[in-house]
Amino acid sequence: MTVAEPLRAGAVARRLLVSSRPVSWINTAYPFAAAYLMTTRQVDIVLIVGTLFFLIPYNLAMYGINDVFDYESDLRNPRKGGAHGAVLDRRLHRVTLIASGLACLPFVVFLVVVGSPASWAVLAGSLFFVVFYSAPPLRLKERPFLDSLTSSIHFFSPAVYGLVLAGAAWTWQLAALLAAFALWGIASHAFGAVQDVVADREAGIASIATVRGARWTVRFALCCYAAAGAAMFATSWPGPLAALLAVPYLVTVWPYRGIADADASAATAGWGRFLWLNQFTGFAVTLLLIWYAALTS
Repeated sequence: MTVAEPLRAGAVARRLLVSSRPVSWINTAYPFAAAYLMTTRQVDIVLIVGTLFFLIPYNLAMYGINDVFDYESDLRNPRKGGAHGAVLDRRLHRVTLIASGLACLPFVVFLVVVGSPASWAVLAGSLFFVVFYSAPPLRLKERPFLDSLTSSIHFFSPAVYGLVLAGAAWTWQLAALLAAFALWGIASHAFGAVQDVVADREAGIASIATVRGARWTVRFALCCYAAAGAAMFATSWPGPLAALLAVPYLVTVWPYRGIADADASAATAGWGRFLWLNQFTGFAVTLLLIWYAALTS
């Protein structure tokens, strides 16, 4: 969309779609659906509505708000404009924020009605971090280490919410599983931040990678991926087999362990592989969940 192009409804919808990162929708919907379904062992309206919420509205809010407040950095970032997100015309900023809120509202109302105070708290916390990861005054994405932690919350909080909503019984094995998921999220954000070091510094945006440097951040991501795999050994069988799923991420990130800040954009190739690696990982996790369900039915 060019500056002179009129704001037609179809064009706006396409830009919002790009901004929501369709390739990543499954990364938030799946954790909720799996957690809820494995707890209740039934498909009901709550599962359907919750999954739809974390599939599209949640991602539109999370990434749309990010694209609005990262506009200056995105203008300098050559990877923006596709699977990595949109460079939003300034005229679309208000539309994006309004669309994000309106898309989430009916789902949130439904989930509050069917939920409990505990589930309300988890959902509120999840949405809090969705907004204030990017939006001022907190803008947590510019607070090194908190940026990676908050980004991880975006992905494991739907699972926590699904468990709480479904009334799951909490065990140390379940806690280990969530810890592994959280470490995976921290590692993934840290590695993703590496490719934006130059663009973020030019825009005056702080991140774990701009503060600690590309090389250190890649090695931090490697440690977190390894720790995530190790945590899976504490889960119930066949959960320990999921430790093997950390290996492809380690292999993907390893070549960039010595990358210099000036060459950090080269990590975009690794990030592209990471996006599709998630699809394979999701498939493998599904097989393990089916196995677990069969063993515990």
